[in-house]
Amino acid sequence: MSSSVLLLVIAMLFVFSYWSGRGKAITSAQHLGGVTTLNSLPFYYGMLAVLWCAIPCLVLVSLWSMFDETVIQQLLVSQLPDNSADMSSGEMTLLLNKVNNIANGITAASGQPVYMQDAANYLLSLRANSHLAMSVIALSLAVCGLSIAWVKINPELRARKQVETVFKLILLLCSCIAILTTVGIVLSVLFESIQFFNKVPVSEFLFGLHWSPQVAIREDQVGGSGAFGAIPLFVGTLLISAIAMIVAVPTGLMSAIYLSEYASKQVRSWVKPLLEILAGIPTVVYGFFAALTVAPLIRDTGDWLNGSWTFELLGLSLQVSSESALAAGLVMGVMIIPFISSLADDVINAVPQSLRDGSLGLGSTHSETIRQVVIPAALPGIVGGVLLAVSRAIGETMIVVMAAGLAANLTANPLESVTTVTVQIVTMLVGDQEFDSAKTLSAFALGLMLFVVTLTLNIYALRVVKKYREQYE
Repeated sequence: MSSSVLLLVIAMLFVFSYWSGRGKAITSAQHLGGVTTLNSLPFYYGMLAVLWCAIPCLVLVSLWSMFDETVIQQLLVSQLPDNSADMSSGEMTLLLNKVNNIANGITAASGQPVYMQDAANYLLSLRANSHLAMSVIALSLAVCGLSIAWVKINPELRARKQVETVFKLILLLCSCIAILTTVGIVLSVLFESIQFFNKVPVSEFLFGLHWSPQVAIREDQVGGSGAFGAIPLFVGTLLISAIAMIVAVPTGLMSAIYLSEYASKQVRSWVKPLLEILAGIPTVVYGFFAALTVAPLIRDTGDWLNGSWTFELLGLSLQVSSESALAAGLVMGVMIIPFISSLADDVINAVPQSLRDGSLGLGSTHSETIRQVVIPAALPGIVGGVLLAVSRAIGETMIVVMAAGLAANLTANPLESVTTVTVQIVTMLVGDQEFDSAKTLSAFALGLMLFVVTLTLNIYALRVVKKYREQYE
């Protein structure tokens, strides 16, 4: 039985469980005066039967799928020739990959050693038997659960309370999974960062002014000294993010004020969807636009200014790089405008109309009402939108790679090439790298710094929101 067929059978069994449980409840209540004598609605009896049928079955399938391949690989290793016990872990992994490729049909079995062909056949048989056993046991558990539910269903059964209790536990489990996932991510990044800081001092990483993570493999290797000063990455990230925020925050906020307070319904119905189209454009498209249009335009503008009589008279000269922080920041700001505009528009529309009417009734103009009443009342939501935009700007990678380059230059000049923390994280983890080297582990240290910065911004934003909420609520 294939996986799709098994899922189809299980789904059909769930449907049968619902209707059978519901029918059993209605039937058992007939001699007591009808459906009104049931403790709960018939829907809950059907759902109770589904839960009894589904929970054991789905738990078994989930656990079986998680550990199935591991157990099969262990059984496969036990069937390999005796000399395989002397192999290293890398050699054993390579051998198992070859066997898996033969079993999956990726590699032709002809020409391979006999023991590998036998191992591939054994692997196929293990997988087939495992899937058959999982199907039989899962369906058996589903039928047993349905039988238990059928026996338990009676007019006095408090089915609604049991169903709601199960769903509360499911919601609690989902919440715990989300929290544990966050904790797991933080701990994994922290553990790898500690390994990195065992190789590179924290002071050098936080306060070093040179970033060149080319660690030498041999003592006589040239150009592999390795320097892990992250200040150039932090400065580049802040520079590009600041340019993006200078573009996005005023434009997004002003467009939200116009759409929510001044625009007619017809204009709003056209402009708002067109503005939000920007949010659906892939970042790689923005990167192409920045690399092929904006960056050359900035460079040509710089060349034109250098050739103008004003610059020649004053003796000024602009050195504009073909990849610059200004190009990446401008395009990133355009990309972020819809996030600020949409959130600010929703928050401004959520301000009670009574506040506007009261301000206008006291003699304030429309603009004064917006400036002194609406914006302060909506400020917590606007701060949240700006924070989301800042996080998006800090985490953006593709636009920076294509428009700002990979050079870790320590500069505040937006016309020069810079790089960001996220770009270097990608660079460190791409390619065939030794995972326990300082070069690869530096990506986790950079990730930890991003986490700390984001957490600090969140705490600060929450304090701002709390301050203004106490003032205007």
